[in-house]
Amino acid sequence: MSETNPTRLTREFTEAGAEIATITIDHPPLNLFDRPLIDALIADLAALTAQPPRAVLIRAEGKVVSGGVDVHVFEGRSAEQGAQLWRELFDRIIHPLEALPCPVVFAAHGLTLTAAFEMSLACDIILAAPKAKFGLVETVVGLTPSMGGPQRLAERAGSGRAREFVMTGDLYDAATMADWGVVNAVHDDVDTAARALVTRLADGPTRAHAATKRIIEAWRSGGVAHADSVTPEVSGALFETADLRGAVRSFLDVGPGKATYKGE
Repeated sequence: MSETNPTRLTREFTEAGAEIATITIDHPPLNLFDRPLIDALIADLAALTAQPPRAVLIRAEGKVVSGGVDVHVFEGRSAEQGAQLWRELFDRIIHPLEALPCPVVFAAHGLTLTAAFEMSLACDIILAAPKAKFGLVETVVGLTPSMGGPQRLAERAGSGRAREFVMTGDLYDAATMADWGVVNAVHDDVDTAARALVTRLADGPTRAHAATKRIIEAWRSGGVAHADSVTPEVSGALFETADLRGAVRSFLDVGPGKATYKGE
């Protein structure tokens, strides 16, 4: 970490040539979401939007993923200033993160509070270490989570669980989050597992993964009928991709599981 950049955005390539981008939060001692960290994440996501890789990993250094938001960010705001803060975080962090046309994996190795957990809920897959704990504890300052956490938690775990989680402000362990369907998997070495998964996803049919995200987003915004209405066009476009044509030919020539993909 440098004094002016509390995140690192790195790009690397798999052995098959697929680009992976990693955002590492490194803002000791607690990786608090203060203005410098927020601005760094906004810049990182703008860079990924401008030049998307084929998979993204979001992780953190330090003992915790994040101790939450620096409370100074909330101090003295009017109602409109508070609303503008949330609009900015939706428009420049949460929505760009969800709109990336590739798989996004979040790795939680330790305590993951408030804004960091809300960010994880905007990712496609969440992996956690056994000792990771999660919380939306905004009630300690008389606030409710407002970066999309309650609604995205409700989508994964149900509205009753989301109300409990937010209203109690309690911490929940990785096993509970996996049981609720919030965390996809728990791994002793979550960083290694996350890197392996991101590599696998990056080497896959990126255009098909992007189509999957668009179809699920249609379901989120309009239900099954809306998702059904967009699927023919979204999926139909894949027939003109080099990856689908090559994979079909590979399947017919040598059987399943032998195709390679270029993200084209």
